[in-house]
Amino acid sequence: MLEVFHLSFMRNAFMAALLISILCPSIGIFLVLKRYAMVGDTLAHASFAGVAIGLVFGQSPIIYAFIFTSICAVLIEFLKNYYKQYSDLILPIILTLSVGVAITLTSSGKAHGNIESFLFGSILTVEKTDLYTILILSIVCVITLKILYEKLLYVTFDEEGAKIANINVKFINYIFAILVGASISVSIRIIGILVVSSMVAVPVATAIQLNKSFKKTFIYSIIFALVDIILGLILSYYLNCAPGGTIALTSVLVLIIIIISKTFIRN
Repeated sequence: MLEVFHLSFMRNAFMAALLISILCPSIGIFLVLKRYAMVGDTLAHASFAGVAIGLVFGQSPIIYAFIFTSICAVLIEFLKNYYKQYSDLILPIILTLSVGVAITLTSSGKAHGNIESFLFGSILTVEKTDLYTILILSIVCVITLKILYEKLLYVTFDEEGAKIANINVKFINYIFAILVGASISVSIRIIGILVVSSMVAVPVATAIQLNKSFKKTFIYSIIFALVDIILGLILSYYLNCAPGGTIALTSVLVLIIIIISKTFIRN
């Protein structure tokens, strides 16, 4: 198994995976607690449009995915003021916009590049430049999350109470929306657009089953994400398939194992 680490592309993939396994559940735990898990799936599709724009202009798809996904994330927050009673309409609107842009550009023939590597994930196409981009965005996100941690936690559990406490809830929500966009965009190269939301939600769902405190759930979600991604990458290498599928299946399998183990312990 150690032979995989002798390959440069696998080392790049594992380093990117390490960053993603920290970032995605760190953002995902707040999304899950805010009941916004489907926002991750919507923004994953938004990143598809960003990738398509990047490929059309011959620029870094990850950077353009980050820009477009962040814009869509902010737009979701903005539209909440206009659809207060019909908030379930917001995600289909953003989804329609994103998919429309993505399909239009990819079907026009102007998007030059391997779009499938972004849809399903790839361990072969992670280059040093991608790794540096993922590293920079991850560091910025983690630092921002650390700075806003207390206020974000307050807003997550009691938004009305946060307003009374003079916390700028709108500002926190907008910043968090950008962080979600960043975490999605840095993950698509490895995990793939179609299943990237699984790394945002499933490790958190697994950690929640342990019934621990918030901080312990936070830590366990990162541990589960790391296990899911590493095992998924190794399986994808030996099975010669896209890592997105194996990572998604591994994450669900780990969740099922925890649920079954929990059931047996109770009985």
